[in-house]
Amino acid sequence: MTERLYLYDTTLRDGQQTQGVQFSTPEKRVIAAALDELGVDYIEGGWPGANPTDSEFFEARPDLRATFTAFGMTKRAGRSAGNDEVLAAVMNAGTRAVCLVGKTHDFHVTTALGITLEENLENIRASVAHMVAQGREALFDAEHFFDGYRASPGYALSCCKAAYEAGARWVVLCDTNGGTLPAEVGRIVSEVIAAGIPGERLGIHCHDDTGNAVACSLAAVDAGARQIQGTLNGLGERCGNANLTSLIPTLLLKEPYASAYETGVTREGLTGLVRLSRKLDDILNRVPLRSAPYVGASAFAHKAGLHASAILKDPTTYEHIAPEWVGNTRLIPMSNQAGQSNLRARLQAAGIEVAAGDPRLAQILDEVKLREDQGYAYDGAQASFDLLAREQLGLLPRFFEIKRYRVTVERRKNRYDQMVSVSEAVVVVKIGDTKTLSVSESVDESGTDRGPVNALSKALAKDLGPYQASIDDMKLVDFRVRITQGGTEAVTRVIIDSEDGKGQRWSTVGVSPNIVDASFTALLDAIRWKLLRDGVEPQM
Repeated sequence: MTERLYLYDTTLRDGQQTQGVQFSTPEKRVIAAALDELGVDYIEGGWPGANPTDSEFFEARPDLRATFTAFGMTKRAGRSAGNDEVLAAVMNAGTRAVCLVGKTHDFHVTTALGITLEENLENIRASVAHMVAQGREALFDAEHFFDGYRASPGYALSCCKAAYEAGARWVVLCDTNGGTLPAEVGRIVSEVIAAGIPGERLGIHCHDDTGNAVACSLAAVDAGARQIQGTLNGLGERCGNANLTSLIPTLLLKEPYASAYETGVTREGLTGLVRLSRKLDDILNRVPLRSAPYVGASAFAHKAGLHASAILKDPTTYEHIAPEWVGNTRLIPMSNQAGQSNLRARLQAAGIEVAAGDPRLAQILDEVKLREDQGYAYDGAQASFDLLAREQLGLLPRFFEIKRYRVTVERRKNRYDQMVSVSEAVVVVKIGDTKTLSVSESVDESGTDRGPVNALSKALAKDLGPYQASIDDMKLVDFRVRITQGGTEAVTRVIIDSEDGKGQRWSTVGVSPNIVDASFTALLDAIRWKLLRDGVEPQM
């Protein structure tokens, strides 16, 4: 028999405390719907009354399968739970569940709150009892619990028991400072259960200040806790919270968890994890962490020739799970360290079969090494490598020809008498017997200048005739520049990450002494690769 583990997402509340993160109400709705589709059990929407965005979100709350939860704090000393306006704002949000945070570290009670230990216990008891009386599912976040337990185990436990005995469905042990290590978390959770609070009523909430939030959460489950709190992509204050994009696949795919427990996330739902992770990064306008476990672009990348050779024979030689189980893909990077095993594996992944010993393999490797000497880097630009390999093999179709392009940058005053920069790009493209001239400026909808590369990108993608439908959903999501040589002979390398409407990403590279020319080369590769991948018929 499997036991049920409950997943509690706090991306929209604790994750919003990440430096530089502030979700809008529409963004919160998108994230909540995606979390609900994934299958988490609780979605914490924020703190009603704490800020206008959270209040607006709760006023027009989404229709969710998951238990929509409001967050707040226990009542303040000197007033009843029914007459505390801060608590009232949380209760008035009308959610099925309410999570209240309260102090469990005696030092914080007397120093931060400035009240007696008994007053704090009464605040916890009365607040939880008030929630239960109002028919809400009550959760108590035991703030600074592990620090408090070290300092005064009796008092920290009494706070948790006060919430439990008042009817809290969940008592959540919080490692608020993120400094507790897994072995200690496991020991303390076991002692809390032995003291009378059953594991099926205990949750765990870990921060990642030592890089152990996921391990600490698993240690709590091992000890008996049955609710796990965390955030997508590990968002959260300081170093972040326990990362659900690491925890969830571990629970579903790794023993002993896969056999012992079940969650609201199915194996089918797990295949959307990469897409969900990247959707959040896209909303935040952040570049996804390539090295992220399970969901990172490099999580299943195999650069060493020895690894790639083994992967060709059996992927389990260097992969702990199949990448498609979480919606990821295998990647065989190409570089000047690559051997024929890497090359054949990479070609095979692209659907190109070349026999071992084929002399064209050596030609491709020689070309890669020659270009990398010139400044190219193909281990981070797989789409450009695919195009290069197909060209060497005579398998690259000609979709269009660039006859010429021009970029101008003008410094001028706008209507507000402010000096601004405006870039304009002109691109002439030939498709078959037809030439098309496209012009575009770099100014976006808000009137902000986005630079010459943006102008080029817009002009290039503005009118590609028969190919337009395939590239309309393309967008540039990252742009990286590196100078590969110094002095007057400096060479610029540009790597561009592109994304389409399905959430698929690819990287292309361009190299030139001129940054605009290098960028244009990478942009051309991005479009050509998209047309090739979509199986578009060339019109040349």
